[in-house]
Amino acid sequence: MKLRCGSTVDLPRPKIVQNTADPMKHGSIITRFAPSPTGHLHKGHAYSALMAFSLAKELGGRFILRIEDIDPTRCSRENTDQIFADLAWLGLEWELPVRVQSEHRDDYTTAVQTLSARGLLYPCFCTRNDILREIERSGYAPHGSEGPLYPGTCRHLSQDERQNRLDAGAPHALRLDLKKALAETGRDLTWNDTIQGIQQAKPELLGDAVLVRKDIGSSYHLAVVHDDALQGITDIVRGVDLFEATHLHRILQALLGLPVPTYHHHPLLTDSNGNRLAKRDRAITIRSLRESGVSAAALREELGFTMKWGA
Repeated sequence: MKLRCGSTVDLPRPKIVQNTADPMKHGSIITRFAPSPTGHLHKGHAYSALMAFSLAKELGGRFILRIEDIDPTRCSRENTDQIFADLAWLGLEWELPVRVQSEHRDDYTTAVQTLSARGLLYPCFCTRNDILREIERSGYAPHGSEGPLYPGTCRHLSQDERQNRLDAGAPHALRLDLKKALAETGRDLTWNDTIQGIQQAKPELLGDAVLVRKDIGSSYHLAVVHDDALQGITDIVRGVDLFEATHLHRILQALLGLPVPTYHHHPLLTDSNGNRLAKRDRAITIRSLRESGVSAAALREELGFTMKWGA
């Protein structure tokens, strides 16, 4: 589902439901907005941030901002500073200090060690071209939200061959052995989305996902699951483009013994041609709107947020 941007829109609001995180620990609702500083924020980001903020504000809860910058090849401090400026202009307030993922890599390493010690991860030496060639050779190419599913090439390596490659310093990622993981957790894993209802987790949609990239020592999936639990997030507001990733996140929560938040996967905003707003397509940014004279109040109203704000 997508929603066209450009005029005031009637966008869905999260339903108020009892979350599945530990209420004795958290006490009240805690939401978050967790952008990656790979570019400037656009209206789609503004909508998601406003929804998370308003959900917490309406229920007397807490709103947390987190910077997900584990990929140093794509993220920059300049973009992080711009995120702070854009959100402040929108009228949002957040708790300090802000968790910046690049400052906490040891936390993710500890989570990786926990999974590795149980034999749930295996080294993958394949390049993208290796994977594509294997898929072409097999004639079988199931796809997930992140592209073709990994065919399991390195999962079948002998222990000796793995060790020889590791000893030789061969670059490698670490993948989740989904079959072993499901043997631990079972398949009775669910999560609640307030828009689409109770969901049965289907991590096979992402297969043996990469949990540690060879270039950055972690991954979005591992870091986001870890940090949502660490910060006590009870309600996750994000775009429906991340709906499928939640199937993987649910099994990671089970493997790491973490609470299960309530999810609100909202529709995506689109431009006048029906295309999804995206940084890579140079969607109109919040910064450019501000510099052109658009007021924060006008943008909030366009996105459907008409409650009283401090800006």
